[in-house]
Amino acid sequence: MKTIKITNGITRKPEWAMAEPVNFELGAGEHIAIVGRNGAGKSMLVDMITSRHPLFPGMAHYDFGEGAHELVSDNIKYIAFRDTYGGDNDRTYFLQQRWNQMEIDSETPTVGMKLEEAFKLAGQDTPERRQLQRHIYELFRLDSLLDKYIILLSSGELRKFKLAASLFSSPRVLIMDNPFIGLDAETRGQLTQLLAMLSEERHLQIIIVLSKTDEIPDFITHIVEVKDMQVLPKTPRQTYLESRCPTPPHVLSDHKRQAILDLKKDEDNKGEIKTENPSDRVVIGFRKVSIRYGERTILKDLDWEVRNGEHWVLSGQNGSGKSTLLSLVCADNPQSYACDISLFGHQRGSGESIWEVKRHIGYVSPEMHRSYQRDMPVLRIVASGLKDSVGLYAKATEEELEVCRWWLHIFGIEHLADHSFMQLSSGEQRLALLARAFVKDPDLLILDEPLHGLDNQNRRLVKDVIEAFCQRQNKTLIFVSHYQEEWPDIIDHELHLTRHG
Repeated sequence: MKTIKITNGITRKPEWAMAEPVNFELGAGEHIAIVGRNGAGKSMLVDMITSRHPLFPGMAHYDFGEGAHELVSDNIKYIAFRDTYGGDNDRTYFLQQRWNQMEIDSETPTVGMKLEEAFKLAGQDTPERRQLQRHIYELFRLDSLLDKYIILLSSGELRKFKLAASLFSSPRVLIMDNPFIGLDAETRGQLTQLLAMLSEERHLQIIIVLSKTDEIPDFITHIVEVKDMQVLPKTPRQTYLESRCPTPPHVLSDHKRQAILDLKKDEDNKGEIKTENPSDRVVIGFRKVSIRYGERTILKDLDWEVRNGEHWVLSGQNGSGKSTLLSLVCADNPQSYACDISLFGHQRGSGESIWEVKRHIGYVSPEMHRSYQRDMPVLRIVASGLKDSVGLYAKATEEELEVCRWWLHIFGIEHLADHSFMQLSSGEQRLALLARAFVKDPDLLILDEPLHGLDNQNRRLVKDVIEAFCQRQNKTLIFVSHYQEEWPDIIDHELHLTRHG
């Protein structure tokens, strides 16, 4: 029996078409990992499987077994990349986390409130379905989270919440896009165990889309590789692992590396904050910094000093406060003005504007990526990184655009300069946002999980770029990653944060 079978599939709209007709099968009891390079067409395949990109009649067949829902969309649940960083279609999630614009009171949504809402939307309230709900709560260990506000969930907690809400309707197939990115080692292990249990106890078939192919879970039975917009034949997991080519030790060419090292410092538009720091100059200074949201303590009495030219890694479990700490540095958190914080030798709140702070900082993070929904050409996205002080849409000069094109070339996506940002894959979007972070040659580079969603080749490329950039004088780095093998070789300091309650 084939749960899903696509035979010579062709999408009804040409703009959704793959390079050749698609053949894909999900057999009964199988669990598949869809893998491939960034931009290869993995998401396009998923859109065909879920009927988001409909095929011509007769090309797709579904058999979900007895008791299945009538609609294909009710039998297949898809948790996409953006769903793991905030509420449904909620562009303000990033800002709400940072600015706490939403007053926390009795009306503020909690995990329990939102899960109850999802439960009722999924079907009739029957004793059988209530038993299912209790089982999911127990399986996911959600009882301790039911009173927690959605806006305060860590990445791992948010992923559990999304999974639970999706399972209330008893789907037959669950599709997850890069489910392990942004999770600490403990949470990755818990999620892998949870998915394996679901595949056994609930007879749920799982399809995961992976960019990082060295984290394929043991419960996966088959691999489908997508290459250059072509869907290759399904391969048993072990056969694929044995034939996989290793990632080279370096991807950035010697010519590009030297070009980065030879970059000349441009001080023309750096503003009033001095950036020619002696080696003992303090770039970031935290003195007894504490941050609370409602009853929850995020940071407590933190002392931290980063000197010019140092390269730091921030480590710690999900929810330990890493992203909050970075929001204080970037002036994205209003509580930063009530704390004893200095940046580039200037006390926070001593008269500098947010834009005077930001023009010295190159920044990228998963939350920023999720909220960055700009339907404009990639070249303009990168150029916006030059104009933090005057807004996203200021017109760049031809000379500035050449700098933008150069950084797109460094990251290997110069061919995407005129493409719409929203039409790129999530991995290609991440490379564009990285180019945006580097384009103004920042004194302080803040990279929060910069390799999210990147394939193995591009992960090595970005790591090479970071290492070359930070070998230049007066370049300070703050780097966040839950994978120690991702840490650049130039890291010389570590700040480990622990979760408070």
